Amino acid sequence: MSGGPAVSVRGLARRFGELVAVRDLSFDVRAGELFGIVGPDGAGKTTTLRMLAGVLRPSEGDAIVAGESVVTDPESVKPSIAYMSQRFGLYQELTVRENIEFYADLYELPRADLPGRLERLYGFSRLGPFERRRAGDLSGGMKQKLGLCCALVHEPRILLLDEPTFGVDPISRRDLWLIVHEMVAAGTTVVVSTAYMEEAERCDRVAMLHDGNLVGLDEPRRLQESLDAELVALRVDRPRRAVEYLAGVPRVRSAATFGETVRLVLRSDADWADLRADLERSGFTVRHAEVVRPTLEDVFVDLVERKRRQNV
Repeated sequence: MSGGPAVSVRGLARRFGELVAVRDLSFDVRAGELFGIVGPDGAGKTTTLRMLAGVLRPSEGDAIVAGESVVTDPESVKPSIAYMSQRFGLYQELTVRENIEFYADLYELPRADLPGRLERLYGFSRLGPFERRRAGDLSGGMKQKLGLCCALVHEPRILLLDEPTFGVDPISRRDLWLIVHEMVAAGTTVVVSTAYMEEAERCDRVAMLHDGNLVGLDEPRRLQESLDAELVALRVDRPRRAVEYLAGVPRVRSAATFGETVRLVLRSDADWADLRADLERSGFTVRHAEVVRPTLEDVFVDLVERKRRQNV
C-alpha cells in the first residue's frame, strides 16, 4: 500500500437476482483519509462496505484494499482492516472488558499488548469506569463506542464504518465523530457510510450514491461550490404541493422540501421574481424567500434530479 491508495475500487458491482444494488463504482481512497459514502437508505452503502470488507463477493469489478484484492484473496484483506457493521457483534452477556478481550483474542493480539491497548481505548471512549458493565445494559451510544473499541483493538490500517451514528443521541454522535477524527489524525484510513448529509461535511471527500450509482465525488466544499445556479429557500403554504408544481416548471432545475421549507435550484435563464408571481397566480402563498448557500443535501438532490431528467 506504500505510496498508493489505501482502497482502489474499479467497476465494482453487486446484483441480488434481478436487483442491482451497486453499479460500476470506481474511486480511490487515499491513505490517512476520512472518506464518506453518502446516500439514502437503499443507495448501496452497506453493500459497498461489505464488498470492501471481503465478506460479500462482487458480481463484477474488484477492489484493492490494503494492497489485496477482495475478489481473488478476500481473506488477505481482513488482517489489515476492521469492519463495524450497523449491528456489530457485541456479546450482550459479556462485560465491556470481556467483549474487548474477546476481539483481542479473535485478532490474535499478544496478551502482553492488551493492557496498553485497553488504556488507549478507554482513554478516547471513556468506557473505563464501565468496564465491568454488561454490554446489554449499555445505552445505544455506549454500545457503538464499545463496538469501535472492539474493532480498533488490533490497530487496523483501514477502518470501515457502516452508519455508526444511526439511532444514536446527539451527544454520543459527537463523541463517536471525535473518536473517528482521532483515529484519522493517528494515521488510520477511515471509510464511513452515512445517510446524514451534515455528517458528510466532516469528511475529507465524499462519494454520493443513489440507487447504486455514483452521482458525485469530491471534497464537500467543492461539491457545494459546483452548484452553479441560484438556490432559493422559500416558505410557502402547501409545501409538498408546491414542489409538485415546481417540478413541472422548465425554469426550475430541482425542488425539494426540507421540513416546512422548499429549496429550489433555478436554471440560469430563470428569474425568481417571475417565478414567484407564477406561484402566487397558481394559488400558493409565498411567506418568505431568500437566496441561500447550498448544503450538501441541496447538491445531492440537484445531482439526482439532473440524472433523472437525463434518463427520461
